[in-house]
Amino acid sequence: MPVQVKLPTVLRPFAGGAEKVAVETPGERTVGAVFATLEQQHPALRRRLTDEQGALRRHVNVYLGNDNIRDLDGLETQLPDGCELLVLPSVAGG
Repeated sequence: MPVQVKLPTVLRPFAGGAEKVAVETPGERTVGAVFATLEQQHPALRRRLTDEQGALRRHVNVYLGNDNIRDLDGLETQLPDGCELLVLPSVAGG
């Protein structure tokens, strides 16, 4: 069963304008595996989600339900069937 990744408006142009992207991972079902597959499907998202080492960028928050994955196991967080990830970039300014 695919994982639904909900993208904020600012990232949608890099995923063909989609609000949600269904991602099916071959094998393990972790946030990192979903992001790797998502970045293969939509290469322009790579620079916006992860850094050169493959780590989640500091200004990107990812939620599984009500939990920020940084408070769980980060990119190694296991995903249940039928779950949805919400990607939210941090907002800064003044």
